[in-house]
Amino acid sequence: MTALSVHLREILALKDLDRGRLDPRIFQDPDVYDLELERIFGRCWLFLAHESQLPEYGSFLTTWMGRDNVLVVRRRDNTIGAYLNSCPHRANPVVRAAVGNAKTFVCNYHCWSFDTDGKLRSLHEASAFERTPGFDRSELGLRPVAQVDSYKGLVFGNLDPTAPSLADYLGPFSYMMDTILDNDPGGTEFLPGSIRSEISCNYKIPAENFASDALHARYTHASGAQVMLGRQVPLLGGPDAESFQVNANGHCWEFNLDKRGNAATLGQPLVKDYLREHEQQFVERLGWPRAWAVGSTSSVTVFPNFSFLPGQNTFRVWRPVSPSQTVLHTYVLVNKNAPEEVKGAWRVGAMHTFSPAGVFESDDVPPWQGATASHQGTATRKNHLYSALGEGNRISLPGLPEGLNVSKGQVSEENARAYYKRWRALMLAPTWGDVISDSTSTETP
Repeated sequence: MTALSVHLREILALKDLDRGRLDPRIFQDPDVYDLELERIFGRCWLFLAHESQLPEYGSFLTTWMGRDNVLVVRRRDNTIGAYLNSCPHRANPVVRAAVGNAKTFVCNYHCWSFDTDGKLRSLHEASAFERTPGFDRSELGLRPVAQVDSYKGLVFGNLDPTAPSLADYLGPFSYMMDTILDNDPGGTEFLPGSIRSEISCNYKIPAENFASDALHARYTHASGAQVMLGRQVPLLGGPDAESFQVNANGHCWEFNLDKRGNAATLGQPLVKDYLREHEQQFVERLGWPRAWAVGSTSSVTVFPNFSFLPGQNTFRVWRPVSPSQTVLHTYVLVNKNAPEEVKGAWRVGAMHTFSPAGVFESDDVPPWQGATASHQGTATRKNHLYSALGEGNRISLPGLPEGLNVSKGQVSEENARAYYKRWRALMLAPTWGDVISDSTSTETP
């Protein structure tokens, strides 16, 4: 593991985080970024795919774990495997396609061929290799991702064999994830296709936005709300609003209980009608408050870079390309049993709202890019950022599992602070065993 320089120790201390202040250097420092690739993306569970994207033997897709390209494939025994998409001969990507179906994968450089188990099956001029002392093709397969597991259709991978299990990593937060993943007995699926877009911002800025930032909605999205709703976004921070932020292990969900607030902004009445018709089912499967949160005005980030909007059902991965560049991969999740016309309405609604040309995403991107650009300023980066909104609002909410931290009020930065405390703990810890809590580490800055 990388030894921390004095410079990095100073930044990562985030000494004022506990009183709601952020050090802007975490968004632009190249040494921070390099350490993130190792200690965040190199050992956290990262979203890879939905099982529905790999429906049969040989179905595959390529994706990213930080800066590592990964091949995800349905194997002969129906399990899902993931491998570094890098030929062990000269590191050329073995698979160039984004999606497809194949029983073997052939590197276009020296014709090394691999099966869906990642094993090296054949190679060009094989006899020449076999005459070489010590050559053993069993040692030259595609390198597997250390751990692969799934949670109710969502497939995750982890490059660190010593990392905790996916179940432990999600912890009690999986209870909240069931709000959208398990509100129907038929389960969920991703609609075919996805959107790839590039944003000149640090990945943590949009990840934090989805984790905690209901504050911006009423102002930043005022024009978009007029287009989609014909009215303003409701006053989320009003004194009578029943709204909350919950977090665990850096995973964050902010929501109110308006039932169909996010779905309303799709501009697709079929979606609202579908949710209304299934309200009793949601109550029976999920209970309070999750049944009321199915389509509510809410947003979620699963640490570190996987976010979604319940109701609008847009799922997205913020892929860090550099400290100031993020590639966004966007998908649409639906209930598998939903009528086809409802699924189509969800797709159209997602395109109209959270896509590069969507009315809400076009509102969000300029501030994310502006904040990232400002962090490049020599003087600006010396000014700590205020992030103390909602301090002192912790509550106990009946019915939620132990370990979920709950605070009253959707307009808050409680989840943002939890996100960065988890980030700090992982960045400071040389190994998973050193991550003691969300705010401390055995490696003292």
